[in-house]
Amino acid sequence: MSASVSWIPVKPFLLGLVVIIAAAGLAIAQPSAGGVKGKVRASNGSAIGNASITVTKDGNDLKSATSSSDGSFQINGIEPGFYGLRVEASGYASGSLFSVEVKKNKVRDLGDKLFLRPDQGSLVILRGSVFFKEGTSVTGAKLALERINSDGTAKEIASTYSSVSGEFIFRQPGEAAKYRVTAKYGKVKNSKEIAVEGAAVYRLAITLDLSSTEK
Repeated sequence: MSASVSWIPVKPFLLGLVVIIAAAGLAIAQPSAGGVKGKVRASNGSAIGNASITVTKDGNDLKSATSSSDGSFQINGIEPGFYGLRVEASGYASGSLFSVEVKKNKVRDLGDKLFLRPDQGSLVILRGSVFFKEGTSVTGAKLALERINSDGTAKEIASTYSSVSGEFIFRQPGEAAKYRVTAKYGKVKNSKEIAVEGAAVYRLAITLDLSSTEK
């Protein structure tokens, strides 16, 4: 009497299992996360290096990065959705962006849209006015700011023009220093020196030996 044998279709079952596992692995190897990149700038357009950029959602900090010397940064591994972006740098007021959308497998490029303003509390601010000799304001006078070194030499570090009300402003790092401000209108000029002790607002007035009727 011969014995009967039943064949079990093992190979097709295993092949199907392999296909399922391979498909799962393929899904894992293709994540949907995107990213965000851009450049951090000061209000005058110069790059801000070493700035901290943080991605936030629902009040929580998710990921962060530090800008390079040219102000650029990139943060990857962000799931699709809408996020906030907080930007901070020493000497500047912090800035924020809201509803920044990150799409699947895309890096959102914010370009040069991240501008920070100087933190007024960490700067030396020189505010002043230029006057004619009778006391009226000088509009359009050229102002030059020099930093006076310990050996008496000076170097011009900034310049501007007086406003329609004769006013001007310079912003410098909040440290002790000695400055010279020179106002020039036509061929007439006058200078004033001022020593600062640190971050604060300092005021000065410069009067030119010129009458408004002589300009």
